Amino acid sequence: MERTQVKVEKELKQIDNHHPALFHQHWLSRNRLLAANGAFTIYATVLAVVTRQADQTWAIWAAVAYGITTGVIWLTRNKNVPMIWPVLVSLAGALAAPVAWLVTRVTPTPEVQVISRSAGLLLQHGTPYLTTGELANWLSYNPYLPIMALFGMPRALGASGVFGDPRLWLSITSIVLLWAAFMVAAPHRRCVGCRRGVLLSTLFFAASPVIAFPLAVGITDPPVIALMLLTLALLARPSGLFRAAAALGVACAMKATAWPAVPVFATMLAARDAAKSAWRFTGIVVGVTVLLSVASAPAALAHPWAFMQNTVLFPLGLSKYKTPAASPLPGHLLASTGMAGHWAAVALLLAAGLGFAVSLVVRPPDSARAAAWRLAIGLAVMFTLAPATRWGYFVYPIGLAGWLLLTRTPTAGTPPPGPGVTIPAQATGKQSLPATAGAG
Repeated sequence: MERTQVKVEKELKQIDNHHPALFHQHWLSRNRLLAANGAFTIYATVLAVVTRQADQTWAIWAAVAYGITTGVIWLTRNKNVPMIWPVLVSLAGALAAPVAWLVTRVTPTPEVQVISRSAGLLLQHGTPYLTTGELANWLSYNPYLPIMALFGMPRALGASGVFGDPRLWLSITSIVLLWAAFMVAAPHRRCVGCRRGVLLSTLFFAASPVIAFPLAVGITDPPVIALMLLTLALLARPSGLFRAAAALGVACAMKATAWPAVPVFATMLAARDAAKSAWRFTGIVVGVTVLLSVASAPAALAHPWAFMQNTVLFPLGLSKYKTPAASPLPGHLLASTGMAGHWAAVALLLAAGLGFAVSLVVRPPDSARAAAWRLAIGLAVMFTLAPATRWGYFVYPIGLAGWLLLTRTPTAGTPPPGPGVTIPAQATGKQSLPATAGAG
């Protein structure tokens, strides 16, 4: 398998050198972009009606932006207008504008407060966590792992306004990581269509509610999602194991929601390559996670119980103070019936995790795309059954599904003038396709 992929990469490189104008038509066509933005408009409009505070502010901005984008795409459907421009409108209205508005005019959200405080604690005391005696309410807890506090470091170092707000740095980091993931996943580096596809995919993904909404209100999932996607893109390449493990290690040092990806990707490597690759990958991920955590928060080692209370008991709803950010999902509804119901929800979650582990052993995924689907399903089940959970966590399975759609094999379009070039069948997984020119 590895030899075949290496051979394909060499063939593609030779084609790129001889034909730099290669062009493929991206999966995100004009009609699909129109349908997606129409759906985004409906979602944001409904959210503007049923929510309040920062969520409603984002929804109002986003509904207008998505609506304008939908109108522009519809009015220019018969004209040769690049799709990048309407996508930039949605990015500006669904991410840039609401972030600027919320940072300068609205009280910081609880997530922003927690990140900013944890960065100050990290800078002063070497740990982002308050001890047991200092946990006075649910806002005192920091459920994130040490690396996440770095997004609040500019404010802790004296920056103010937009430049001191964690949302700016969360947004920049997420967009850069998304671009890197789509760039790695692109079939060719010199193909004009692939380059435009990378830009279009990055902007569209960043402007979608999956990324723009949580970033605007300070939720910390987007950079973790982006790192998981970068890991998937690197794992699809035969020489990307070390970099993939390093990327996932950084994600695991940010938030525990990245941890389920480790066994899924490891079993994929064992099935696709060999058990040795799986162990090497797991070892690097664990090593990077531990090294980054210890290096960024050395004093946390002196208070292991505080670390446990903040990052394990609080997310599971087992701490003294419970988070009010819970959605009426089955696990939470069961846990709200009392202590017996809470432990029943925990037992169901553990049983689902055991069943998922058994499925990985019995029928392991054999490719990066199969691993992405398996991870999306596993996370969806976990978030449904967790005692303390919220709708927002479903950005993980939705983001993984979106990634799989946006990275589908490019298709042939209108042939360019001059002699055509054949793309090897191994590169597409289908019959050989001619290099094509199409709209980007």
